[in-house]
Amino acid sequence: MNKKSIRDIEAEGKRVLVRVDFNVPLNKTGKVSDDTRIRAALPTIRHLVEKGARVILASHLGRPKGTFDDRYSLKPVAHRLQDLLGQNVTLVEETVGDLPRKAISQMQDGEIVMLENVRFYPEEEKNDDRFARSLADLAEIFVNDAFGAAHRAHASTEGVARVIPGVAGFLMEKEIEFLGKALYNPDHPFVAIIGGAKVSDKIGVIGNLLGKVDTLIIGGGMANTFLRAKGLDLGKSLLEGDKVDLARELMEKATDAGVKILLPVDLVISRAADPEAERKVVPVDGVPEDWMALDIGPESSRIFGQAVREAKTVIWNGPMGVFEMEPFAQGTFSIARSLAESGAITIVGGGDSAAAVEKAGVAGRITHISTGGGASLEFLEGKKLPGLAVLQDK
Repeated sequence: MNKKSIRDIEAEGKRVLVRVDFNVPLNKTGKVSDDTRIRAALPTIRHLVEKGARVILASHLGRPKGTFDDRYSLKPVAHRLQDLLGQNVTLVEETVGDLPRKAISQMQDGEIVMLENVRFYPEEEKNDDRFARSLADLAEIFVNDAFGAAHRAHASTEGVARVIPGVAGFLMEKEIEFLGKALYNPDHPFVAIIGGAKVSDKIGVIGNLLGKVDTLIIGGGMANTFLRAKGLDLGKSLLEGDKVDLARELMEKATDAGVKILLPVDLVISRAADPEAERKVVPVDGVPEDWMALDIGPESSRIFGQAVREAKTVIWNGPMGVFEMEPFAQGTFSIARSLAESGAITIVGGGDSAAAVEKAGVAGRITHISTGGGASLEFLEGKKLPGLAVLQDK
């Protein structure tokens, strides 16, 4: 990574604004129900505390649409962070202005203040210059550790680093290191597994990976569009009719680039996306007209698993079926287990794939699970992430 990180700064006695990604789920009682993202930021926070910095945390939570909304307050997050650190975390009820300024002026070295949800202000998502300057005025150094928000050019991710020096936190550094190595210097054979519902969401990723991978595995709803492009009839299966020609083009490009494309050879089908509905396994050319494909079949799982086991680098983004429903989750879980059992460097893009490896109980055996679904997708597309690009070069 050619960006400066917190290893490169003198933090003692300095006011350090850390943009974290604490956009975590809350349960019905308003408590944090999954603290994965909070735990991911602990190394950066602990490092700064140990170095004697005055740590000011900023994050968004949910989509409060630029207004103060108690349902999206960071109070529960501050409580959870306090428990995890075993150290007091003071939540300030505003993000900019006199209240945070006063709280920060009273801080001692090694103390932590958390600002209220940055998205309570409409200026945040507009990357408003005055708002970014108000944030920057609270600190002397900016640390971006919110990889999950790095693809957004917002005031707290990009604008603030144009005012005060910005460096990467440990989590940001780790994300870029793993994703960057996979994209620019992978160990071969390199296998990419792309799933999810829509081809349109992943066109850029597939296009960018075609020149880099040895094998491209396509599953999930998007595989149906590719199977249609090969002339197969898939009954009532979800597919994007307007993307069939594009799927055909991508397969031709893959052939020209010497990339092997693996598509499902069998499917788990049902009359409805309902766990109680009758289901059966059929070859890809055997879907009746009023049935739909909801998962890859066991033979597809075996073939995909074999490719993964022979790989040295594997990237996975997107489930193989409707994995939220147990009867249609087996293909996704089999991919998760194949990754865990392979000796490869395994990288799981955030979102559904990250949830799947957790659910399959193999998260601890994956080399790197990205904390940013959208950000990791854009990175894999080869796009510039504004929250990363603005940080200081080494």
